[in-house]
Amino acid sequence: MLKLLGARPLGFRDTAAVLRALDEDPIGSCMVAARVQRRGVNRAALRGELWSRGRPAQSLCYSGANLVPLLGDHEDLRAFADRACRGPRLCSSLVGRSDLVLPLWDLLEAEWGPAREVRAEQPLLALFGNSLVPPDPLVRRVQLDQVEPYLEAAIAMFIEEVGVDPRAHDGGRGYRSRVVDLIAEGRAWARFEDGQVVFKAEVGSLSDQVGQIQGVWVRPELRDGGFGSRGTATVAQAIQDSGRTASLYVNSFNRAARRAYEKIGFTQVARFATVLVD
Repeated sequence: MLKLLGARPLGFRDTAAVLRALDEDPIGSCMVAARVQRRGVNRAALRGELWSRGRPAQSLCYSGANLVPLLGDHEDLRAFADRACRGPRLCSSLVGRSDLVLPLWDLLEAEWGPAREVRAEQPLLALFGNSLVPPDPLVRRVQLDQVEPYLEAAIAMFIEEVGVDPRAHDGGRGYRSRVVDLIAEGRAWARFEDGQVVFKAEVGSLSDQVGQIQGVWVRPELRDGGFGSRGTATVAQAIQDSGRTASLYVNSFNRAARRAYEKIGFTQVARFATVLVD
């Protein structure tokens, strides 16, 4: 099939082709695959759109709260950039494989203005086999009656990691709802001591094949005590016990986190990049 001149939104009839395309890179596409497998390609259910210039196996991009280029050559990226610029910017970041994200940002920057931050080097890691670090038996799924202390830690992590307060725009209602949903779905994990969170992490995306860990955080005064590696090993083991591959991506400059993940046994499978936009 010849590629179309511009990127078109995909619909219900494209679902099977999209799923096949995502299956070709289950670790790299986990964020999008988790949505499509659960909700289909319907725009309202997906809370975003999937775009292609032709066949999803060759040209694919997700546009929602994040802009995630998945497949394509330079002309595909140009078409994605053109479509993204047709209306108000909807995303707060670009994220995905660096060889797609960075060229796409080069095409968007002139229209959208400078990025708040470009994280060009983020190793995408996966754990194959058992963890080399014993899990922490005190790291468990968070319960709904633990929302408040967990939310406090999640906000601290978000500010430290992203550089903005997630409560800034709506008083925190949206972020709180997201955290409550993760807890209700059994995808938030923590170790509590004296009512406070010592370690936390979430399975941010859960596809049929992969669980992607995010939001790993240890209380600052307790860092370098092994809480991060043992806690992450616990979450990774739970993902593996469900028959999935545990994955995550990490900033290249976060040497402490990279050492912890290497200690567990995570290995690099690709390189991600994130562009944070205002």
